Amino acid sequence: MISREFRILFWVLCVHLVGIYLFTKGFLLTRLALPDRSADTYTSLATHKRAVLLVIDALRFDFIAEHPPEPASPFHHNILTLPRELTAAHPDRSFIFNAHSDPPTTTLQRLKGITTGSLPTFVDAGENFGGSSIHEDSIIHQLNAAGGKIALAGDDTWLSLFPDAFQPNMTFAFDSFNVEDLHTVDQGVIDNLLPLMRHHQHSWHFAIGHGLGVDHVGHRVGPDHPILREKLEQMNTLLRDVVAAMDDDTLLIMLGDHGMDKMGNHGGDNVLETMSALWIYSKVPLSLPDSTIPEAILPTITFPEATVPHRHVQQIDLVPTISLLLGLPIPFNNLGTVIPELFSRDSDGSSLQKAMELNAAQIRRYLDAYRSSSSGKELDAAWYDFSIAWDGISTMDGNRRIIALDNFTRLALSACRELWAQFNVFLMGAGLAVIALSIVAGWALYSTLRDIADVEWEKWVDDKVWWLFSASAVGSALGYLTHVLLHEYLNGVATHQTILFAAAISSSFVMIATARPTISFKSIKSLPIFLILHTLCFASNSFTVWEDRIVLFFLISSIIPSVITGFTAPTSRLRYRILGFSALFAICARLMAMSTVCREEQHPYCTVTFYASESSSAPPLTALVLALPVAIAVPRVIRRILKISKSDSGLAATFIPLLFAPSLIAGTMFWMLEWVDSAQVLGDMGDVLRVTRTVLARTTVAVMLIGGLSVWWTSPVCLSISKSQASEASTEEKTEVTVLGFANAFGSPYLIFWLIFFSIVWLMTQLSGQIVLGLSSIALLSYLEITDSVRDVHNLNNAFTSPNASLQLANPNPNYDLSFSEIVPLALLATHTYHGTGHQSTFSSIQWKSAFILGKTLSFPFSHISVALNTFGPFFLGALAVPLIVLWNVPPLPLSPSHPRPNALRAALAISLYFAVLAFGAAACGAVLRRHLMVWKIFAPRYLGAGFGLWVVDVGVLVGVGVGVGRIRGEIGRVFGSGP
Repeated sequence: MISREFRILFWVLCVHLVGIYLFTKGFLLTRLALPDRSADTYTSLATHKRAVLLVIDALRFDFIAEHPPEPASPFHHNILTLPRELTAAHPDRSFIFNAHSDPPTTTLQRLKGITTGSLPTFVDAGENFGGSSIHEDSIIHQLNAAGGKIALAGDDTWLSLFPDAFQPNMTFAFDSFNVEDLHTVDQGVIDNLLPLMRHHQHSWHFAIGHGLGVDHVGHRVGPDHPILREKLEQMNTLLRDVVAAMDDDTLLIMLGDHGMDKMGNHGGDNVLETMSALWIYSKVPLSLPDSTIPEAILPTITFPEATVPHRHVQQIDLVPTISLLLGLPIPFNNLGTVIPELFSRDSDGSSLQKAMELNAAQIRRYLDAYRSSSSGKELDAAWYDFSIAWDGISTMDGNRRIIALDNFTRLALSACRELWAQFNVFLMGAGLAVIALSIVAGWALYSTLRDIADVEWEKWVDDKVWWLFSASAVGSALGYLTHVLLHEYLNGVATHQTILFAAAISSSFVMIATARPTISFKSIKSLPIFLILHTLCFASNSFTVWEDRIVLFFLISSIIPSVITGFTAPTSRLRYRILGFSALFAICARLMAMSTVCREEQHPYCTVTFYASESSSAPPLTALVLALPVAIAVPRVIRRILKISKSDSGLAATFIPLLFAPSLIAGTMFWMLEWVDSAQVLGDMGDVLRVTRTVLARTTVAVMLIGGLSVWWTSPVCLSISKSQASEASTEEKTEVTVLGFANAFGSPYLIFWLIFFSIVWLMTQLSGQIVLGLSSIALLSYLEITDSVRDVHNLNNAFTSPNASLQLANPNPNYDLSFSEIVPLALLATHTYHGTGHQSTFSSIQWKSAFILGKTLSFPFSHISVALNTFGPFFLGALAVPLIVLWNVPPLPLSPSHPRPNALRAALAISLYFAVLAFGAAACGAVLRRHLMVWKIFAPRYLGAGFGLWVVDVGVLVGVGVGVGRIRGEIGRVFGSGP
């Protein structure tokens, strides 16, 4: 049964989505990829006929050892020794570099950079789950144009980028997203690349081998696990075999597409993620021992915890370097600079100068073409510097000319890195305007609902929906007309974006106008201080970084008014209930804070407890010990709290012990088996454990979503009704009906509805997070009891001071006004649970393991939904729980005008308003601070988190109020003979 509230909340969701979409399109722009292709070929610098590109995914620079490892060495994993051995023995044909991988450090974006020489943009990270083909110029396109044959063995991401580039009989692609499989892809590279090199050397010109084992080990068990050492030893053996199979016409390039952080993850701009290894080897000399290269173009960098600096290059420098060494044109969009050491073949530096001239000319052509494009205005601010640097080259000669050429190419790279953080001010302003107006409209609707009587409810909602639909339709038409007339002034704004903006703005204005909220001193005085302070945090990078600690303080502080009320309660029972449940709430909140995942900026003042260590993705010992007892205890605690209102009968008596409790245990067992598999506790039983886990996960989801929802929908009541015959003095018998659970007839069935989704999020959450979820559920129930008792205190105090005290005391369901402050702790609890379950507003905190809960490979949409529930499940559960505020301990008696339809919608609007204000604050601060040094590291991720959080909250209240409350209200009305 879909309630009328669904329509209002769906409109709120749509308006929020429009605002987020518009701002995001203006804030996170994609780079314009020019379709031009380079055509000039210079074979005089070519040194090789063939090349082998060996990508060892996530190969960090320190994984190439400076010396054979010692058992006591802190770098015990550094055993890729062959590059160092050959560099020491043949410094003229073996070169090791610390290569900078531009963020986002995800495989797909780095492969784009390695092949095109171009830069990624922030928003490109979202493509890593399903890459689109590359249409701009690249080494692969140039090889095909020259008639070269390309072979591939390994990661199938290459096929999504270049679907028609590889020879069918020399293509051996393997699934790239099965993180739990540490060996299949690597073994595929070994089994297919080596035979091509040994027996079919003249049938290909470019061979790619891309292994994933090192990356998967990092994701699965962390970089300090002994399995990584074994994997690197395997790669070391592969390198030796590749070198042995090479001839003099083959060039070897071995690299990591990115690094990995201390946890084994990647995707952000942490120094360990961006410092990747690069080794280039040839059996014929590439440089003269006595050649001199200007030191100014040979930058160095010191790896963290290392003692000496190492030669540093940009990863995209590979593109012009390999192109010239193979006699190919440099790809048109390239911004990399040739690596000087590979062109120092003569004492006078002529080869290096020629390579630099070709490189600089290519970049100049690219800049000219980009400035002539539709996005050319982006270069206006830097064009003067480009011109000065280019003109200065002609006045130089010798080493000074080489330095000037290098300065020009590096200036182009650094300027474009900044310029592609350009923003569309129109769209950003439009998005902020939509979000801001939606907040005003939501507040107007929230305020007006206080005075809507239940008997007027259906007509009131129908009128509002009609007005909103009409306003949206008229606004869309006006938006289209405006774009047609003024499109030349709307720089970078598409037609559909103008239509969406106009529809959202017009419907919001209509909502404000028809709601007609009254502004009083009382409403101004009741502004939620915690929401204001929470939003202001986003104006500071330090406060944003430490948001998890700030939210904990806000959360515990938010119940202080209830504690004060508890001390002044008129009865000892109410006093003990308020103070007792307040203490339980605070204890749960504090225990949840003990689970931490630290941001890079929080070190050294933060210690990771969510995982076994900073460099491991395994659960800590405490989680392994406590997870199962918590899974067993949570259903018992829930039944115990339901027993207070005699609501543990009916549906609750069967659902909790027979469906809910087993689902929690199954979810915990899934992750314990995952740990057994990762730690190889039972040896080589990975396939058996994987099948067991998959069956366990799929069964749990099916039972709860199909079985649980079916049982709940069929009879969503937690009542036990019995009849008995009683004799009166007149000897007439009278039938007495006893209804257990009557006092909480609305709240208890809705709690069962909430528990169904709670069990799904539980399955998607790792062991440490499950403990936090258990504590969060107890805190939620404690808060419901606190709120109910505080209302009883207020009602008693009002009755005692009223001239009609006896009538008010006799009213079993007195009127009350839902306060926004009652919703704030739920919003804070959801945010606190988000942090406690191992999440921060960073890409590196995304728990990619959750993508493989329902299967061992990536599958759309199940893997994506699993990651979303793992990440944003706490917000969904928090929003879904909001109706409990107005349903808890509400009996099905004739209700006063403010119950429960308007109040259920008001509660939903309140939490939506809370997160809408957070999203507006994060967006506004991101816009104002868009030139801040930390915009892409701190402010942009926090805005994305706020935007996704708002969307999830809106979906949560849509499901809760629109579906759950409507079904319960209808069933309770059927049971008692009339709609409440």
